[in-house]
Amino acid sequence: MEKVSDKELHKKLSVLREKLRLFRFENAFGKAKNLKAGKNMRREIAQILTELNTRAVQ
Repeated sequence: MEKVSDKELHKKLSVLREKLRLFRFENAFGKAKNLKAGKNMRREIAQILTELNTRAVQ
């Protein structure tokens, strides 16, 4: 993830946040089948935010 530009990380972050939002709606209506997907998306979002914050400090 260190080789990816900030712009690409922000783009990926917005896409993942939108996917997580849709996943939460599916889960609320009982349509979600893979419940681990939400956990994985949250983990990816956290990793991206950590990388962006690390870059901001440096």
